[in-house]
Amino acid sequence: MMPLQDTPPQSLDADHRANRLLAALKPEDFAGLEPHLEPVELTRGQVLYDTGEAVSHAYFPHDTVVSLVNVLEDGGSVEVAVFGREGVLGLLSALVTHEAFGRYVVQMPGTASRIPVERLNEVRHACPALQRLIMHYGEVLLAQTFQRVTCNAVHNVEARCCRWILRIHDRVGRDTLPLTHEFLAEMLGVQRSTVSVVTRSLQTAGLIRQSRGGITVTDREGLEGAACECYSRIRRLYERLLPGTYT
Repeated sequence: MMPLQDTPPQSLDADHRANRLLAALKPEDFAGLEPHLEPVELTRGQVLYDTGEAVSHAYFPHDTVVSLVNVLEDGGSVEVAVFGREGVLGLLSALVTHEAFGRYVVQMPGTASRIPVERLNEVRHACPALQRLIMHYGEVLLAQTFQRVTCNAVHNVEARCCRWILRIHDRVGRDTLPLTHEFLAEMLGVQRSTVSVVTRSLQTAGLIRQSRGGITVTDREGLEGAACECYSRIRRLYERLLPGTYT
C-alpha cells in the first residue's frame, strides 16, 4: 500500500470548487465547508483506504480519478464504483460502520479536497442544501451500481470498454488518458489479451489512438455510438438529479 500524503505541499493551491459537487453549492452554503477543506495531491496507485479500514476523510476529486474495487481471495479485483470531479468518495462508507467497503485506489493522479468526515457531517446537518446534494449523489451512486451490474451481465466487452474510456474522458477533461491494457483489463474484469484485441479494433475504426502507456480519444462521437446504452443512461441520471455536475 502506498502511504497517504497527510500534509500537502506548501505550494499546492488547488481550487476546491473544481469539484462539481462543491461548485453546485451556493456561496453561502459552500462557506460553511470551505474552512475545513484541505487540498491534497494524489498519486497513481495510491491506496486511500483498504477494505475494513477506518474512513477518516471524505475526498472531493478535482482532476483525479479514484476507483473502489472489491479484492477477491485469489488476489483478483473487480471495480465497484469510480469517483471523479462529479462526486465525493468516503462519505457513504463512513455513515454507519466508518469502515471502507473495499479498496479505494487512485487511477489517475491529480488533486482533491478532503475534509474530516466528522466536520462534513456537522456541516451537512446544519445545511439543508448540502444535505440534499449528498442525498441526490447517494441515489445517483446507487443507480450507477445497479446499471453497472446489468451492464457487466449483458453487454459485450467492446461496448463496456468504450463506456469506461468515456467515463474517464468525462472526468479528467482531456483527450489523452494514461490508460494501460493491464488497467483496463482489471477494471473490465477480463484478460489483458482481450483488451488488446478490443483496443486494436477501436483504433482501426479511428475512435482512439494508442501509444505507450496511454490512449487518446480521437472520435468522441464515434466512441459514444460504440458504447452500450449504460453510458447515456448514467449521464441522463446525473442531468436529472445533479444538473451541471457531470460535464
